[in-house]
Amino acid sequence: MQQLCKDRVVVITGAGRGLGREYALEFARHGAKVVVNDLGASPDGTSAAAGPAQEVVEEIRALGGQAVANNDDVADWQGAKRMIQTAITEFGGLDVLVNNAAILRDRMLVNMEVEDWDAVIRVHLRGTFAPMRHACAYWRDESKAGRQRAARVINTSSSAGLFGNIGQTCYGAAKAGIACMSNVAAMELGRYGVTVNTIYPSGATRHTEQLLKSGRLNPSFSAVEGFDAFDPANVAPIIVWLGSEQSGEVTGRAFGSRGGRITVAEGWRAGPHIEKAGRWEVAELGALVPDLVRRAAPNANLDGVIPSAI
Repeated sequence: MQQLCKDRVVVITGAGRGLGREYALEFARHGAKVVVNDLGASPDGTSAAAGPAQEVVEEIRALGGQAVANNDDVADWQGAKRMIQTAITEFGGLDVLVNNAAILRDRMLVNMEVEDWDAVIRVHLRGTFAPMRHACAYWRDESKAGRQRAARVINTSSSAGLFGNIGQTCYGAAKAGIACMSNVAAMELGRYGVTVNTIYPSGATRHTEQLLKSGRLNPSFSAVEGFDAFDPANVAPIIVWLGSEQSGEVTGRAFGSRGGRITVAEGWRAGPHIEKAGRWEVAELGALVPDLVRRAAPNANLDGVIPSAI
């Protein structure tokens, strides 16, 4: 097997279980040296245990790979800095950052408490920003010193953030913010050799258990009999490719991955419009705006598909 990430140094947050674990193992199979970050938190972030990160490290070492565990909180400023420094100290540098850590506090908007909102926004938005900020400061300094690296950031959004999902106001808002933050970072960091892309993955993990039970994610989605489309390992190949040097021309994009399907999201774009020479009067709009909306494409569903195209 060709090892696309031979000797590349990778930090993966939330890598003790689920999707992150599969990313760590696949990077290791492709020759990467991996910092396995995981606080060991419960799905709602209310408890922590150091074990999961070290268990993945042992799995990687059993494969003949190199890995170390890190248990810092991704949303803690100094903790995120230590995590990035762990890669530099242990393996001599950093090439790839995969921001995957997540928690869930799903509530309908009218039942949501501010503590739930703050916790989810903290882990997802600040917990993506802080590691990325410290990693990119390192890459900027390397570039200015004439040692520019083929650096990669892969951030994690969600269908809930790109397309919306009932009961996920705070989670969706955080994931939408990550997608926008990633696009801005891609614009800013190209000069330093850094690409920034986003993944919105589908996989059977602790965080998708309720969606699968409710039927909002279809567990039978598969083009091949006997193939588990929701195995989180299916997402790992696109993550590893995006972390390789081969992906240097791809930046500022959001990729969906489910089963054997990889999708590029096309995002918000300006649709039909009305215009006049001057300021509109409120009374004029009632006869025009409903027709304007009818001419616009409907919002996509949770699968990213426009309903009329199903």
